[in-house]
This record gives sequence, structure tokens and C-alpha cells, in this order.
Amino acid sequence: MIKIEGLEKKYGDFRLSIDKLHIPRGESFGLVGNNGVGKTTLYHLILDLIRPDKGRVLINDIPVSESEAWKKFTSAFLDESFLIPYLTPDEYFDFLAKLRQVNKADTEEILQAFDSLFDGEIRGKKKLIRDLSKGNQKKVGIAGTFIGLPPLIVLDEPFANLDPSGQIKLKRLLNRFRQNHPITFLISSHNLEHITEVTDRIVLLDKGHVVKDLKVNDDTLGELIRFFEEQISGNEI
Repeated sequence: MIKIEGLEKKYGDFRLSIDKLHIPRGESFGLVGNNGVGKTTLYHLILDLIRPDKGRVLINDIPVSESEAWKKFTSAFLDESFLIPYLTPDEYFDFLAKLRQVNKADTEEILQAFDSLFDGEIRGKKKLIRDLSKGNQKKVGIAGTFIGLPPLIVLDEPFANLDPSGQIKLKRLLNRFRQNHPITFLISSHNLEHITEVTDRIVLLDKGHVVKDLKVNDDTLGELIRFFEEQISGNEI
């Protein structure tokens, strides 16, 4: 579904460089790495929020920088800037449903799946999104990406700002949608345990390059932990 070819983006001394990367339809794809290695930059390039210096990204064979047709089946939540802060959560969900031409019944069915994650703090309130806690803003943004069940959903650090109960509930939700719907997921996380529980494959970025491309199995978490342990040992004096 996503093809990356000869992609490069440079900021000062940092350079993201990915020669070739293919994410097939229906795969739950994980992205991990320390801060500053290029994870968010890669997402911004995939979503055409920034332009590459070289190479290209294609979604369903559509070059993202040359056409907007891919946007019809792509949904993303990277940070709070994707929200509309002066709306209530219910108004925001209604806005997304109208934008994606999803009827009320189908919208309600999706949002009801998030009732446990919302924990009675999101819907039916008069609070504006800007007045919600960071965790509740994150819940609103994530739920919004599922309205209309788009074929491609991109989530940057979805577990951040959620309390432990919220993280567990979100993992269950992601796995439920993975099992029941043909959605391609792109999910980044600093939490290695969580990312291995909700993805089929994990790519590890370091210094702007892909250093591991792993099919998730019982050994994946241990392999990722060993990589970061070795990094720490190599940096110790």
C-alpha cells in the first residue's frame, strides 16, 4: 500500500535516508527508535506535510506530492495540531463524519467501540477540546481517525499521555480493529512492549537509517531491548 523509494530529507547535520521500504495493504506496521532518529520526519513525508529532498512516497501507487487522491482513504493523528481546539469532542466527531460522508449510525457504532477508553470523560460534555487533559485530547484524536474506517491509519505515539489503564484499553482496541477490519496501520511508539503487541512488523530507525526490519514474533521484544542495551553500553565511559 505504501512504497518509499530513494527517500532523503536533510535538516542541518541530520539526514533521513531510506532507499526502499514497502508496507503492504492490511499490515500493522510499527516504527521505533530514539528521539531525533527521523520517525516523525518519516511520517511527515508520508503524509506530504513536508517535501523530500530526493525520492518519493506512493500510497496505492499515488505519489503523495503530486496528487491528493490518497487523502480520501488516509487518516492520521500525529499530535494535538490535528484537532480543532474550539470544538467539543462531539462536534469534532460530527465534523469528521460529515467530511468523510459517514452517516450517524456508522459513526456512532465506531465511537461506541471507544466508550471504555473514553471512560465517561469525552462524549456528552460541553468541554472544549482545548480544555481537556493531554490524555483525553489524545483519546479524541485517535478515535477520530477511525470514523469511516479508512483503509490507512497513521498514529504517532498513541500511548503517550495515557495512564496505564488507558494504554491497556487502547492496545485491546487496536488489536480488535486489526482482527476485524482490513486496515493498514502505521504506529510509532517509544514503548517497546506495547508496539510489539499491536503490530505485525517493526522497523527500527537509527541516525536516519533503517537498521532493523523485523517480523514480530516471540523474540522481537528481546531483540529490540538488546539493541538499545548495546547502544547504552557503547556510549558509557
